[in-house]
Amino acid sequence: MKKLLVLSAMAFASFSVMAQDAVVKEAKKLSQKGDFEAAAKMLAPALTSAETLDKAAAWNLQSENAYNHFIAIQTKDTENQLAKKQVPYDTLAMYRAAVTAWEAAIECDRFDQMPNAKGQIKPKYRTSMQNRFKNHGIALVQAGQAEYGKKNIDEALNAWELYIGMRETPIFADVKDFPKDPFFYDIAYYAALLSYQQKDFVKAEKYAKLTAEDPGKAADANEILIFAKKENCKTKEDTLAYVAEIKALHKANPEEQRYFNLLVDHYAHASNAEMCQWAQEEIDADPTNKTAWFMKGYAQMQDEKWDDAVEDFKKAAEIDDTYTEAYFNAGVCLNSKARALQDQLADKNTGTISKDNFAKVKAIIEESKTFLERAQELDPAREKCNWAYPLYQIYYQLGNTQKADEMEKLLNNK
Repeated sequence: MKKLLVLSAMAFASFSVMAQDAVVKEAKKLSQKGDFEAAAKMLAPALTSAETLDKAAAWNLQSENAYNHFIAIQTKDTENQLAKKQVPYDTLAMYRAAVTAWEAAIECDRFDQMPNAKGQIKPKYRTSMQNRFKNHGIALVQAGQAEYGKKNIDEALNAWELYIGMRETPIFADVKDFPKDPFFYDIAYYAALLSYQQKDFVKAEKYAKLTAEDPGKAADANEILIFAKKENCKTKEDTLAYVAEIKALHKANPEEQRYFNLLVDHYAHASNAEMCQWAQEEIDADPTNKTAWFMKGYAQMQDEKWDDAVEDFKKAAEIDDTYTEAYFNAGVCLNSKARALQDQLADKNTGTISKDNFAKVKAIIEESKTFLERAQELDPAREKCNWAYPLYQIYYQLGNTQKADEMEKLLNNK
């Protein structure tokens, strides 16, 4: 009885395998009749079933069926155009068939390259795949465009990724004259942009690097690349790599303000020591870089190195005599220096300061006033900096009550 059950199970398994192989044959008949959708539906289970013995054959049929479906719709449309018939046709169905055909070809080749029971690799389909798909790239590009036009972003990106990666597949690994279309880098750029928008920053970086191989698209590609790197920063090492990438781009393209601005943004949130060191590197590379002088001054200011900061802000203002923020910060630094000196020179018991010592403080206050009044002149509406408060302090200390009252009114009216 047990032997009978085993034989029965073996027979069932054999029947199942035969059934799957029969499914492939029946699907092929439907495909040959032009019933492509029915063929694809019938074939689908055999593609993934463990009972299908010849998976390469099944995937080859899937590829042929989808490719012929694509060609059939394309041919019909061409005929209608020649006959000047305004007959609508299913664009998405045509291009989706083109995508399916190539995806199936990749799977067919994967199974076709697997060793048989004797450990031998005897591919049957690669040559025919090469012949069929060598010029298929344009269809994948158009498929992506059609999907993107319908706002099917995932499908558009998939089609373009298949196109970009086509020449790198094993199918075309040994093909020397694989065509590289003139819009290859355009599609790589769109793939990078869509990947970034989909927050897949790893892919965005990958396709941006590829796009940057075209000198004409390098600037736009590098912008995606650095923003993708920034978004993908998860560790200190990631951040260091991101900064190194921007520095390299900035050094190679000093005229591109975007790279410098990104470095400014990064070091504005870094430590004072890091900001100061980077700013000095920029000054060494270009002594006329007013922003670098300003950043260095700002770092010194944060560390309360008033004299060093003032000298840096003065340098920035010498380079650009309309640099409002440089004048303002120089004035603030001098005002802070004056207060610190007054505290130092004042009597520790009474808090009073001698006439001679106040003269020393007053000289610094007067210099501070000069810088702050220049900031007021350049920015009367206080859009860039609020010079009214430090000027109020200065006028009050100097005993200029009229001017102090004017500043107080401004502060109260905001």
